[in-house]
Amino acid sequence: MGITSIPRVLVLGASGLIGRFVTDDLRRRGFHAVGVARRLCNSQHISPLDLEVPILSLDASALAGLLSAHSIGVIVNCLGVLQDGPGRDTGAVHRDFVTRLLEAIARSERDVRLIHISIPGRAEDDRTAFSSTKREAECLIAASGVAHAILRPGFVIAPAAYGGSAMVRALAALPFDLPGKERAMPCQPVAIEDVAATIAWLAARPLGEDATRAVTWDLMEPQPVALARVIDAFRLALGTTRGPRLAVPGFLLDLGATFGDLVSYLGWTPPLRSTALAELRRGVTGDPQAWMAATGTVPRTLHGTVGAHGATIQDKWFARLYLIKALIIASLVLFWVASGVIALVISFPATVGILTSRGWPDVIATPFAAITSLMDISIGLLIAVRCTAAFGLAAGVVVSLGYMIGCAIFTPDLWREPLGALVKTGPAIVLMLVALSTLDNR
Repeated sequence: MGITSIPRVLVLGASGLIGRFVTDDLRRRGFHAVGVARRLCNSQHISPLDLEVPILSLDASALAGLLSAHSIGVIVNCLGVLQDGPGRDTGAVHRDFVTRLLEAIARSERDVRLIHISIPGRAEDDRTAFSSTKREAECLIAASGVAHAILRPGFVIAPAAYGGSAMVRALAALPFDLPGKERAMPCQPVAIEDVAATIAWLAARPLGEDATRAVTWDLMEPQPVALARVIDAFRLALGTTRGPRLAVPGFLLDLGATFGDLVSYLGWTPPLRSTALAELRRGVTGDPQAWMAATGTVPRTLHGTVGAHGATIQDKWFARLYLIKALIIASLVLFWVASGVIALVISFPATVGILTSRGWPDVIATPFAAITSLMDISIGLLIAVRCTAAFGLAAGVVVSLGYMIGCAIFTPDLWREPLGALVKTGPAIVLMLVALSTLDNR
């Protein structure tokens, strides 16, 4: 059948791993693609068509207005959230939003195709709120009568990395390995280029075409491989195939997932959380034959996607620093909070004594010691919370420089202290600068 005129495309979740790539790919192919996200980082504001919209808070009327305002003919829904937490609700994002989106399509009275990014696997194997709400959204779309394509990508391999794909790169770069059971889990990768090409192919099909009016496809390589082979492919690309590796015990994975759940309440999005671990342990599998037959796609192989060329230096730096970033943040939180608590609670008389011995009147030394101790604790707490971490790190740098300069002026003898406490402040400042430089997730 012939191809219709190129429609305008609305990509929801244009700041994410799939959404960003798809938005840019559609534009390269000549589509008028409007990328919408709740928040875009500065580097993602590359076109006037990249819009920051509180999309999840819009009702059906507002969504219908958005479709009409941009004359949208195709919607690509890449919105998703891994796990419930502060400001994150799997049901609201996956199910409730899709309900409003379908209502908006009906209200807009436009001929619209909905391309929805979901997850592979069988419904009977769903064990998490993430997977069950994703499946509920699929059912809503299938029953709506809207022209739709539900795409279920396997383990997505892309030039960018986020969440699980970032964790795989980190494991490939560092001398650690997953436990044997997790290493053997079946996994069917898919190149992000194949996902984007499929979306572009669907977007250009006639809306009334029976073969693409209502489809559900698994997008992935035909044959599953062990997750260990995916990690090994990245090791080959990173040049880290040699050397001994330490297998992480299974209980440490569970402990890490529990810790990840806890820090997620502080606004962080660690890749290792209970939902991610549960989804990993059920495998990433499906049957891509229907997709391959309908589109003529021959999926890129794992080797062709990852191992065809060596990693760039930025790839290596990212992979090596990804897990160390969490260690840096945690150590700085502990450093500031512990130093403040020790000075305020355990060694407060000694802290005041250092000042009074250098001529400070007690009426000034005591409140000064208390204020600086509380300031240290506050900096540590600010760094611990994701939305205030940048401010906390910047404040830590300024305060540390203030300590160094102040001591040089008022108590220069402390620079000759045998344990070199002030000298060690310099490396702490550098570490905070490193943390500031690696805060971005996208």
